[in-house]
Amino acid sequence: MLVVCSGTARAQGLPSEPLVFGGGRIVVSGDVSVTTSCAHTPGAAACTSDTGYFNFSDYEDSTLRMLRLGLSSSLRLSDRLSALGEVRMENANAPRPYGAYLRFSPFAGKAFDIQAGRIPSTFGAFARHAYSTDNLLIGYPLAYQYLLSLRPDAVPTSTDDLLRMRGRGWLSSFPLGSATAAAGLPIANAFRWDTGVQVRGVVRWVEAAASVTAGSLARPLFRDDNHGRQFAGRVALRPVAGLVLGASASRAPYVTRDVDLRGARAEDFVQHAFGADAEFSRDHYLLRFEAVRSRYTLPTLTPTLSALATMFEGRYRLTPRTHVAARWDHLGFSTVTSPSRTDTWEAPVTRIEVGGGLTLQRNVQVRVAVQRNTRDGGRVRRLTAVAAQLLYWF
Repeated sequence: MLVVCSGTARAQGLPSEPLVFGGGRIVVSGDVSVTTSCAHTPGAAACTSDTGYFNFSDYEDSTLRMLRLGLSSSLRLSDRLSALGEVRMENANAPRPYGAYLRFSPFAGKAFDIQAGRIPSTFGAFARHAYSTDNLLIGYPLAYQYLLSLRPDAVPTSTDDLLRMRGRGWLSSFPLGSATAAAGLPIANAFRWDTGVQVRGVVRWVEAAASVTAGSLARPLFRDDNHGRQFAGRVALRPVAGLVLGASASRAPYVTRDVDLRGARAEDFVQHAFGADAEFSRDHYLLRFEAVRSRYTLPTLTPTLSALATMFEGRYRLTPRTHVAARWDHLGFSTVTSPSRTDTWEAPVTRIEVGGGLTLQRNVQVRVAVQRNTRDGGRVRRLTAVAAQLLYWF
């Protein structure tokens, strides 16, 4: 009776493994994610877009309303040298090169390599995750996505200039530089890679990496535009199975030299960033913590501005096919004093996101999440969004 009532066994219809050519010399992989959302703000219609711009990236797209296509490839030129690249397309924008670099491994059997070109990020933990599936939820951590009012092509001349732009990072303006209002910078950019050279090595349970690149943590570049360089480093420890402890640092000027700074130099507008992260996984649990502290030196202002982003997140697998996840995220800022008031130079933001996912097949996943944003400033101070996402990768 069991044999008669049994169903038909079928293979997965969609490709689930990377495409391999030339006897393993060429490997091609990709991912597709479709995200849609419905947002609500007090006093607005039941379902709108993100009118508070809490989830906007520096490409002026919302991470909660996005079609993203990614295609990456690896070409093994020799036993020691490989060429790697990735192309991405988001929404209706033209495809753009996300990564393109050479990897040289000079020592056979040693975990040591040199990468040159448009290279993966050295700083932090979240930006080093390669695919959408590595993100436990649909939204991005504030440190890697939320736009501050600071811009590379326009700078404030007084604390009043800063305070007028609190919570306006999606469209800020300042007296010096470009007169056109435009989007500001995140603390760290998770949507672009920088261009330069990176060295990485692993010795037992210690991994270290260092890089010299053209842009900054907030603004990766293909070509240098301010006679500056970013110096970044990271150390990660894996003392026991399932535990990763990391520390990062970076320094780079972030203002373009095209701005008329009235005697100040573009290379003196510097971002210093320090990061700490931890990850622990065991059985059905995965827990992560990351903190990023960023300081901005502006010769046109005193004192130095600072921001601190703190994030806790976790995932629990209910079954092999289903999971639940949650993230608490906060972004705080230092205080400045103007002739009219004393306040934080940017509006503090808190984000709470909870959600879950269902794996339809090994490489196809559906997710839903509810995100709550609160901000002490800006035109929209509270926003709740419900988002859904379909992920496919091979």
